Amino acid sequence: MQDVPAPRKTWLPKSHAATALAAVVVANVALASGPLFVRFADVGPVASGFWRLMLATPVLFALTLVAGEKPVRDSRGLWGILAIAGVAFAADLASWNYGIVRTTLANSTLFGNSATLIFPIYGFLAARAWPSRTQAIALLFAAVGGGLLLGRSASLSSTHLVGDLFCLLAGVLYALYFILMARVRTRLAPLPALALSSLATIPPLLLISLGLHETLTPGNWWPLIALAVVSQLIGQGCMIYALGHLTPLVVGIALLIQPAVGAALGWIIFDERLAAADAVGALMVAAALVLVRRGGRAVAERDARD
Repeated sequence: MQDVPAPRKTWLPKSHAATALAAVVVANVALASGPLFVRFADVGPVASGFWRLMLATPVLFALTLVAGEKPVRDSRGLWGILAIAGVAFAADLASWNYGIVRTTLANSTLFGNSATLIFPIYGFLAARAWPSRTQAIALLFAAVGGGLLLGRSASLSSTHLVGDLFCLLAGVLYALYFILMARVRTRLAPLPALALSSLATIPPLLLISLGLHETLTPGNWWPLIALAVVSQLIGQGCMIYALGHLTPLVVGIALLIQPAVGAALGWIIFDERLAAADAVGALMVAAALVLVRRGGRAVAERDARD
């Protein structure tokens, strides 16, 4: 009979896991501001994604070299996965940015975060295991909380159908990007992983933007610089770090932070009043994160005893 290898433990010591959880929270807060910068930019929506990567990638490689990493040498054997991840991320950004300007911000957040469901399902399939009772309760809390956050403001209509479909496609592509980058992170540190995947994302975004005959040269640079710093360097950087340390379930549930931040931004910038459902939804998402983290520590302690 063939020996079955023991499953790899994915939970770090408590202090490291807490850092990773803080990183995924920061990532989602930063990424939630992306649609605002895309709308403020005076270039095409896909071109916004191109400049996001074009401005951030040299900084990522500089930080990688300062940290003493050797991304080209260390990534041998991963170039195919990184190339596919770059194309997936380019298609994700192009679809989401294209959809953002053709639907409501609420709808773009709702459909663009369909990875909330897809990525945890992948995690359970990869582990060949059903969720535990605690994990199932956390998923239920997350689903209800996300529904409360989005249900009041999201609207389905023929006017927004094209934008909704593009944002839904973006969510599926984002989940694929997560799956590929989670594999990359088993061998590469966060900075070289993000730098190389960002580099692979630039050419497809440029080709898509040119193919759509978008305005490529900006007259106003600040939205694009903000998009590069906040969404790519801070948001995506923290997300790639977290992917190497947290389970797909935790990362997936954490994506629901974005609708909560979106509601807060709408209140601050556009004077959109928050309803009681928004507050309850945000609290349920926070409770889901607490539950799933407690469940993860319980599994780690049980494994340590065995």
